[in-house]
Amino acid sequence: MQWAMTLGVVVAGILTIRPLGFSGRGLVVAVLLVINSAVLLARRLPEDRIPQGLVLPWLTVGIAAAVALIGVSRSGTGYLFAFFLAGHIGYRLETRPALVLAGICSLLCGGVLYFRLGPGHDELPWVLGLATGTPVLVGILNRSQRQAVQAVIAAAESAERAARAEARTAALTERSRIARDVHDVLAHSLAGINMQLELADALLDTGDLEKVREANDKAHGLVRESLKQAQWTVHALREDSLPLLESLTAMLGSSGHRDVLTVTGTAREVPARVVQNLLRIAQESLTNAARHAPGGDVGVELTYAAASITLAVRNGPATREVNAVVGSGMGLIGMRERVALLGGTVTAGPVTAGPDQGGWKVEAVIPV
Repeated sequence: MQWAMTLGVVVAGILTIRPLGFSGRGLVVAVLLVINSAVLLARRLPEDRIPQGLVLPWLTVGIAAAVALIGVSRSGTGYLFAFFLAGHIGYRLETRPALVLAGICSLLCGGVLYFRLGPGHDELPWVLGLATGTPVLVGILNRSQRQAVQAVIAAAESAERAARAEARTAALTERSRIARDVHDVLAHSLAGINMQLELADALLDTGDLEKVREANDKAHGLVRESLKQAQWTVHALREDSLPLLESLTAMLGSSGHRDVLTVTGTAREVPARVVQNLLRIAQESLTNAARHAPGGDVGVELTYAAASITLAVRNGPATREVNAVVGSGMGLIGMRERVALLGGTVTAGPVTAGPDQGGWKVEAVIPV
């Protein structure tokens, strides 16, 4: 539409502006018409194609050429160039310089017509010349709308970049969480299995088959424990996991610790991330209890408070022989990382009083 209007002004000028020729005043009019047409057509160029420092000189030259064309020609639609350039001044320039340049255009065009400085245009009132700068207001309005649209687009792009960054951060966080889960399942169990298998391999050379069978049985026990932990991990990793209370009860039942859960407060639904991390903390605590205090009593307390939820896993001292399995030390670190991501705290240490004295206690408090 804008291209059609621009071409329409140029064509109307060629058809109506007179004199138009190759000598004398006609040549001057022709040159001014070419300059006006070129300046007017240039307004369709993208903004990044014209250096900002050339915008003001370019539009000033255009206004001067439009005023001169009105003064030199004796008839025609030369004033249309001034009208369209004034509108584009408001679009290309900031408000203050645009108003100043448009005001100069109005004064010059009105002066040419008022003082009859040219050979013609007796039929055009000087008020028309003063009105040539008024389209600058339309240009300013269009520029404001363009800037508003650009601001909205920039905000949308910024929001999209922020969303992508957040997604990358979430992916990295999820990878860290999965790494902790893999460690919790594999590191402890595989280390113990490897130790028992190495022991069995060493005992083969001694011919003590009884001890070989004992080491092999312990390795099989660790394998069964690893499979059980893998089931817990799959359950904890599922986004559609059961509510915390049911999930924790099922975990304790599958690990052989029935009727050891004590619930304080009113059970309520908690976010999936909290459920997953509390289940992993419970799993790690039960694994450590089975490894370091076999046969010891186990107690689990789940406390629902107004602004937090607390999970405490307590075990008594060992009642059976403890297999010396060296851990990686990453279990407690993983617990702390999980709770820190949720804004909570975790404490772990020996039990110094009560029926479980000599045992161990892990307590995690997470705000919800």
